[in-house]
Amino acid sequence: MFYEDCVLCPNMCHVDRRKEKGVCRQGDSVRIAWSGLHRGEEPPVTGEHGSGMIFFSGCPLHCQYCQNRQISGSDGENYGIDVTDDELASLMLSLESDGAATLNLVTGTHFIPSIINAIEKARRHGFSLPVVWNSSGYESIEGLSLIDPYIDLYLVDCKTLDKGTARRFCRTERYTDAVIPCLDFIKDRHGTTDLDAMKGTILRHLVFPGELEATRAFLRVFAERYKDAFFLSLMTQFVPPLGNLDFRPLSEDEYDSLVYLLEDLGIDNGFMQDPSDDDVLWIPDFTRDIPFPQPFADPDPYFLSLKHR
Repeated sequence: MFYEDCVLCPNMCHVDRRKEKGVCRQGDSVRIAWSGLHRGEEPPVTGEHGSGMIFFSGCPLHCQYCQNRQISGSDGENYGIDVTDDELASLMLSLESDGAATLNLVTGTHFIPSIINAIEKARRHGFSLPVVWNSSGYESIEGLSLIDPYIDLYLVDCKTLDKGTARRFCRTERYTDAVIPCLDFIKDRHGTTDLDAMKGTILRHLVFPGELEATRAFLRVFAERYKDAFFLSLMTQFVPPLGNLDFRPLSEDEYDSLVYLLEDLGIDNGFMQDPSDDDVLWIPDFTRDIPFPQPFADPDPYFLSLKHR
C-alpha cells in the first residue's frame, strides 16, 4: 500500500509506483546496484572484516556532485538488478555469513516497505547483525517512522543548512527544510550514542568547495543542538565525479581553521578526515563486480549470483 501513493521521502510525489516511477526514478520493485563487504566506512561501522553494504538504486535527491550517479538517477541512469523481498532477505543473511560487522543499507528510503519485509524475513532465519541506516538526511517523518524500529545506528548526512549551498550541490533548496526535522526525529529516538554497542547516530558533513562559511554555520548548529547526542564525522576530501564541477581543494589554513572552530565549540566526539592522507579515487564503477578500490571491498557471492543469473 505504501507504493500506491508514495510519501516515503520529502518529495511527497504521491505517485502510484506500481504504475510509474517517482521522483526517485524507481517503481515498486527493489533494485540494488552492489552488495558486499566494504572497509571504507567509519571504524565502528566497518569492524574487523567490513560493513555489509547494500547499495540501492535510485535516490530522492539528484545531487550535482553525486559520486554514485550511475545508480542514483542523477543523470537519468538506472543501473542495478531487480530483486524480490525474499532475495533481499537472503542477501542480508549472506552478508552476515561473510563476516560483516553490520548491515549497511545505503539510500534505501524509497524502498522502506520492502526493506522492512526483508529484515523480518531474514530475522526469522537467524539474522542478527546491527542495522545501519546510511542516508542523505533527506527523509520524511512518514518514512522514518516506518523504518526506525528496525535501525540500530544511523549514519546520516547533514550536507548543508544553507539554501544557496543546497541549490548548488543538492539541486534543491528543500534539502534544508527536510534535514533538521529528520535529525530532530533521530535525536529523540537515538540521542545517546554508544558505538561499542552499535547504538546511536554518526552525523556526516562534507565540506563543499567554496562553501567554508556554510560548514562553519553547520558546526555552530551541531554544537548547539546535537553535540551531546551525535558523533560527528567531518569529511574534507571532496571528490567530484570526473569532468564535473571545477573546485579548489581545501587549503591547509582552511583545514586548520575548522580544527580550531571544533575546539572553540567543544566538539570532540567523532572523526575528521586528514587532507594529508593518501588520495584514493572513491568514485565507484558499479558496472564492475568490485566497484571500489579492491583493498576496500569484496563482493558478496550471493549478490554476484543474482547479478550474473
